[in-house]
Amino acid sequence: MEIRSRRGVVGAALVLLSFRAAFAATASDPSGTGDSLSQITVTATRTAVPLRDTLASTTVLTRRQIEAQQVLSVQDLFQGLAGVQLSNNGGLGKASSVFLRGTNSDQVLVMIDGVRVGSATLGTTAFQYLPIDQIDRVEIVRGPLSSLYGSEAIGGVIQIFTQRPTHDGITLDADAAAGSHATSSIGASADVAQGPWTYGLSASNLTSNGYPNCTGAPYVSPSSPGGGCYVYDPRPDGFHDVGTSAHLGYRPSRTFDVDALFLRSQGGERYAGSYTNHQSFTEQVEALTAHWSPVNALRLTAQAGQSRDNEIDTLDFVEPPGNLFDTIRNSASLQADWTIAARQILTVGSDAVHDGIVSDTTFPVTSRRVTGVFGEYQGRFGAEQFTLSARHDDNSQFGGKTTGSVAWGYHFTRDLRLVASYGTGFHAPSFNDLYYPYFGNPALRPETSRSVEVGLDAGGAASGWSLHAYQTRLHDLISYENALFIPENTDIARIRGVELRAHLTAGPWAARLSGSWLDPRNLTPNSPVYDKLLARRARSTGQLELARQWPWKLRSAVRVFASGPRFDDFANTQRLGGYTTLDVLLDYAPTAHWTIQAKVANLTDRRYQTALYYPQDGRNYLISVHYHPAALR
Repeated sequence: MEIRSRRGVVGAALVLLSFRAAFAATASDPSGTGDSLSQITVTATRTAVPLRDTLASTTVLTRRQIEAQQVLSVQDLFQGLAGVQLSNNGGLGKASSVFLRGTNSDQVLVMIDGVRVGSATLGTTAFQYLPIDQIDRVEIVRGPLSSLYGSEAIGGVIQIFTQRPTHDGITLDADAAAGSHATSSIGASADVAQGPWTYGLSASNLTSNGYPNCTGAPYVSPSSPGGGCYVYDPRPDGFHDVGTSAHLGYRPSRTFDVDALFLRSQGGERYAGSYTNHQSFTEQVEALTAHWSPVNALRLTAQAGQSRDNEIDTLDFVEPPGNLFDTIRNSASLQADWTIAARQILTVGSDAVHDGIVSDTTFPVTSRRVTGVFGEYQGRFGAEQFTLSARHDDNSQFGGKTTGSVAWGYHFTRDLRLVASYGTGFHAPSFNDLYYPYFGNPALRPETSRSVEVGLDAGGAASGWSLHAYQTRLHDLISYENALFIPENTDIARIRGVELRAHLTAGPWAARLSGSWLDPRNLTPNSPVYDKLLARRARSTGQLELARQWPWKLRSAVRVFASGPRFDDFANTQRLGGYTTLDVLLDYAPTAHWTIQAKVANLTDRRYQTALYYPQDGRNYLISVHYHPAALR
């Protein structure tokens, strides 16, 4: 198995290197997505900026691209993106972690339409529960953004946008899918744009019988502790999720608009376990956002929002004590964007967040307040481009923290640009870190980071490449190496990486390539894990997709993803082998309004794990139908 794994990774690496050479003379879309650079991104600067003009390393996934991926989960959507690695506990709906540029999963800020989401107890976001049918666009910004957003944005920011109407009249949309493990999905939406009003509803349902998600051995003794779920359980581990969303917008004039959003995902999933084996969940977001431009040069944005993360673990639907965790996060923000001159924007603003938790586990503190003020300057002078930002946060649990960043770009030509940046970031400890009974440490300080990056972006929408190198140094990382297993700010880490993105469209052919090389090391002095690799990060990953559009409205694609080996533990004793998977996709559009899709994933039936004892799915298939009628006037 080791030889097969190494051969697969080496083979994939040779493919990646050959395509890197092939793309070296082409021009590129810095997003690496193949989409037009005229599209707008807002996450990198908190202002609407053409993707071509942002200095941050950014990927934008549009609704068209999401549907082309033929996936049923957000974590599968992220598979193969440069700078993104995943860990999943055994299939659809199971616990999933996203590592952005090698940082921890709780060092990535996640937002939905500008509202922070996630669990205040765990400190992470349940990506596996977010309904993909409700998503219109995803923006992934790599690199520290604490100077704009505060805590968590060490590795970057992932922002998800829900759907809005793009045409006057009534827009209808429907889809259905069926696949392996009795998986089925159905969804529909209706959006209306009429005069100053826009409104819409969307609903989806996803169910799957799943497969046995854990091979962990039972606990026998301290010397033979088993692993994973600590139990052998051959029953399939199913998942169901009902997603709903609604929006209402009003724009009485060109200078003012207001928009209300509601998004909810609710369901449950079974997993192998002896203490608990089922989790019920609710993920919910509500927001009210207004924009006003009293003069052409000034744009004001105000938002009030709430997100909820509710999880209850049970054993055969009977709840043991201490397994309810409910986070309610209320937030508000005010932002002013002032165009002080041509190609010069000054932004100032303030955020306020209140986290509250409800649990049948006793926490001595159940709420916290965070307020932040920030400022940003964006300017371009001839061939040079600058972005400067700074922010100060005041947290009721740990006090104040100031962060900043600076980015510079130089345009050699319209299609070739050099960028360099430096930024600091931080991550505030979670409620579990601080206050969990017999475990928390209220004296913990925020984890901090310093990052540098340099890169070249070249080309346009039809072809091109992007190559970025970076280093992040992390201090005061929370560790659990003492005898009492109490968290302490002791660890230091250094992450170095290189990211390659390239794409090419030539007639009916299209190719996309991504590659990431990572060196994430623990550099804590006198630590038993000094110079060891951080857990669950592969040192190399890459993906190549080759597609062809055929004359009879048929599109075919082959996607190869390769990952090097990784370790499941910080001591680097539990090795997870590298692997290569092959997907084949077909997309047939018999009419302008209907699309039929088919996918066979992991065609070679490769057996692999991204978390020890939790196998990933073998060969599987999915067939889906999409209906997109023209807007009704």
